[in-house]
Amino acid sequence: MKKSFVIALHVGYWILYLLLITLLMLFLQAGGIKTGSQNLEKMLSFLRFMSAFTILPGVIGFYVFYALLFDRYLSKKRFTALVFTGLVTILIAGLAGFTGLNMFTHWQIFKFNGMKEISFLVGFMSVLALIHGIIALVMKGFITWYGDIKVKEALQKKNFETELALVKLQLSPHFLFNTINNIDVLIEKDSTAASAYLNKLSDIMRFMLYETKTEHIPLNKELAYIGKYIDLQKIRSSNINFVKYTVEGDPGLWMIAPMLFIPFIENAFKHAGNKKTDNAILIMIRITPEMIDFYCENYLNSLTESEREPGGIGNDLIEKRLLLLYPGKHHLQTTVQNNLYKVHLSIYSHES
Repeated sequence: MKKSFVIALHVGYWILYLLLITLLMLFLQAGGIKTGSQNLEKMLSFLRFMSAFTILPGVIGFYVFYALLFDRYLSKKRFTALVFTGLVTILIAGLAGFTGLNMFTHWQIFKFNGMKEISFLVGFMSVLALIHGIIALVMKGFITWYGDIKVKEALQKKNFETELALVKLQLSPHFLFNTINNIDVLIEKDSTAASAYLNKLSDIMRFMLYETKTEHIPLNKELAYIGKYIDLQKIRSSNINFVKYTVEGDPGLWMIAPMLFIPFIENAFKHAGNKKTDNAILIMIRITPEMIDFYCENYLNSLTESEREPGGIGNDLIEKRLLLLYPGKHHLQTTVQNNLYKVHLSIYSHES
């Protein structure tokens, strides 16, 4: 929902609220003129000043419920905390409203005598703050619901764009042709090794064609794909130690979105510096029942704009895909320091 519309909704709400108070005062004042009742005039005086200060408890109740309680408690279904914090909020709002009213007693506009009158005023203000708070929860719920619809529509569009980019990635002819050529050269030197690499290439193609069509796959399949991809990259260099790949922990029953880490790994191979040095690329995946930590580092010859678009897929698309697949359950950080490009992606089993 556009920010301007939300602002207009808030402004409209308070205008209607003030209009309602004004109409109520005019109605009661008209009744007082007809009756000439002194008691009614006193009540009208009370309502005039009361209406001026009902804004304070109303604003406190409305915006604490709107800005704090909805996001922190109601959206997370923490109803006990919501009720407790809500009661504290409306009590504070009532006391704040009474403090504002009490300021007028020093000017002898009107005075309060006894705890009964004070309790009534504080209770009245608190109930008013509660009404505003409930309306705020309803309004925030509507805005959030409407915003979620728009976000989901935008994310679905971004996800479609990501899927198209992944299709291009899957059909990368550069990687495929280079791998086939390397295997062809290897056939004459070591036919057994060439056959093993050819099987790995076949497994990778099968993975791309079939496994990536599902929303989630077992983590061990993703790890197997990464391992075979790295093995095929190694045959392109005379120094097989230029990349270090380690996995810590047990994949267990973890299910993840397919090809979640490969764009960053492809980026590392594409832009790594001197591959004749050991550990030019470091890839580590740490697994626990609560989270998956993916680390990828590679030294660069020079930082180019393409570094920000790993695997041909822009970081914006990757982040949108993560937001769609793991809302509140991921953290992505990319940094460049001392010619070292680092990626740290965490996937959580529960909302963080």
